[in-house]
Amino acid sequence: MKKYLAEAIGTCILVTLGCGTAMLVGPSIENAGGYILTALAFGLAIVATAYCIGNVSGCHVNPAVSLGVLLTGGMKIKEFVGYVIAQCIGALGGAGLLAAIFSLGSVTDKTGGFGTNGLAGVNGNVVAGLLVEVVLTFIFVLCILGVTSKKAKHGSFGGLIIGLTLTGVHILGIGLTGTSVNPARSLGPAIVAAIAGNPAPLAVVWVFIVAPLVGAALAAFVYKLLAD
Repeated sequence: MKKYLAEAIGTCILVTLGCGTAMLVGPSIENAGGYILTALAFGLAIVATAYCIGNVSGCHVNPAVSLGVLLTGGMKIKEFVGYVIAQCIGALGGAGLLAAIFSLGSVTDKTGGFGTNGLAGVNGNVVAGLLVEVVLTFIFVLCILGVTSKKAKHGSFGGLIIGLTLTGVHILGIGLTGTSVNPARSLGPAIVAAIAGNPAPLAVVWVFIVAPLVGAALAAFVYKLLAD
């Protein structure tokens, strides 16, 4: 249970810091400062959680990462299911916390939907959105599988490497899809946005569930091919 609790807390932190920053500063391409701050917030959140709970649960905080670990033999199905449930609960908690903070403080949400993902950056093209998320997740999960390998020789810098990689994929992806690479991170804010009266993100959230899982599966396949 400690592993599941750690995953819930870690995912809550990721959504709170990452989506919260996007809500506060606005992640539009025209606003370069907000764009970079949002990318850094997600990356730094992973750095922080990696060193906080990495020794407890491995700090997946992402169903796509857990799938990659599962497919490379790092966990069992039962544990995978528990991780995914915990991650989704944590994401909902983080989005709910942001809803309370922004509502009570009368702060404007500059994303219009609790930092949810969308297809506006690819002109609503579902195929383009799927491709973006598959590619970005592939890069991110492949990095994680390599960094966490027993053969890796990076000392204690694993969390920093993973966080910087997440920052990198956000720098490309924010202007296209808002960057998900994480089904839980997308689902939590989309549900809270729907409850708050904006159902649009929930209508396309399947893109940000399916594509990251496909990208993670591809990363696991390629990693096993290269590592064996």
